[in-house]
Amino acid sequence: MTDEEFAAVVEGVRETVDPSTAERERMEGVAQELRRRAEGAVDELPVDADVLQVGSTARNTWISGDRDIDVFVRFPTELDREELEEYGLDVGHSALPEGHEEYAEHPYVKGVVDGFDIDLVPCYDVEDAAAIRSAVDRTPFHAEYVAGRLDADLAADVRLAKQFLTGIGVYGSDLRTRGFSGYLTELLVLAYGGFREFVEAAAEWHPPVELDPEDHGDETFDDPLVVIDPTDPERNVAAVLSADNVARLQHYARDLLADPREELFFADQPAPLSDAAVEAAIAERGTTPVAIRFAAPDVVEDQLYPQLSRSLDGITEALDRRGFDVVRSTAMADETAVLLAELAVDERPAIERHEGPPVHVREHAAGFFEKYADDESAYGPFVEGERYVVERPREFETAAAFLRSDQLLDVRLGTHVASALEADHEALIGEEVASLAGEFGVELAQYFEPEP
Repeated sequence: MTDEEFAAVVEGVRETVDPSTAERERMEGVAQELRRRAEGAVDELPVDADVLQVGSTARNTWISGDRDIDVFVRFPTELDREELEEYGLDVGHSALPEGHEEYAEHPYVKGVVDGFDIDLVPCYDVEDAAAIRSAVDRTPFHAEYVAGRLDADLAADVRLAKQFLTGIGVYGSDLRTRGFSGYLTELLVLAYGGFREFVEAAAEWHPPVELDPEDHGDETFDDPLVVIDPTDPERNVAAVLSADNVARLQHYARDLLADPREELFFADQPAPLSDAAVEAAIAERGTTPVAIRFAAPDVVEDQLYPQLSRSLDGITEALDRRGFDVVRSTAMADETAVLLAELAVDERPAIERHEGPPVHVREHAAGFFEKYADDESAYGPFVEGERYVVERPREFETAAAFLRSDQLLDVRLGTHVASALEADHEALIGEEVASLAGEFGVELAQYFEPEP
């Protein structure tokens, strides 16, 4: 790679990601009108409050085509939570009369103005980010910190970084993606001094990596990437980031430096697999895929995906414990939700080996011997080495038998997933998994044709 090759690729991407003058003017006009409406609504309240724009549009780090404007209303800390919510919704509905209420840590109003998605969010006007009373209270401090340090060149590099992270599939701090947030991306570009410098540093990371922009140095975190929040030393901005996504960034950072090309900045979703293609993949791999399919719980994604992950872990642990050897697994959700596991072994012998305690541990050994001595279905107990051993009937000889039994509901499951499974579910075994292609063809393509 030459400097000229890298610069040419970056310049080409900039032409796509940098908002045009007309786009900026349109966004600024909408934002100004929203602030005016919100300020007018605040004047009608019996309390003092101020209105400010936050997020990427306020910091000039938004990418062309983004349509999100975040407006916050800061209220005095003397208000209780109920008053904050009441006044915040009053302002929200006044500024966004066609909007609707949504709920994060507390309710806020969401709407659309001239094609832009607007979030109008109440928060407390706390003295510093360490004194927050709700999670959104720190957002104005983030806005102030970044805006005071980003010049036009660094803001442009943040846009490049966001697009690169999006293109490689690791942008977004939601609990489905567990990737890089916008604020984290801004801090990394600031810390390293530019987009290329960030990519070069990431290519050489040896996790755990720690960055402390304001040299707080007071907290210890057990995460692959630690970026101490400059406004709150007790918080790791990268806490939600998964180790997988740190490694993916490293892989593609090295790829970009070795072979700069614009395609790395733009995600290319695979073509969905058909039923027949899934069947062919299963036959080629010689494994047995199994899946539990059920109605997707009616909860927001940040509640759903942690529960799917917990449930998938519970099911795969139970399959492994019974000797069915999980090769790989994944969770998918749309109208229905699916917990998919691919097995190296789908059938086990009628018996299983069960080791008891060493014979010299007299009390426990005697208890083990007495438990199985009169069990006509078991082989043994006999002595092997220093231990009693028994070969007893296996509870489930096939993975299908376990997955179609009531014991599936005894594994570790997310709360809403457990309720959905109790209501109704189906177990798909082997080629039956191909029937998922109609709803999850893209996800199955990503599973059977994996990339970093």
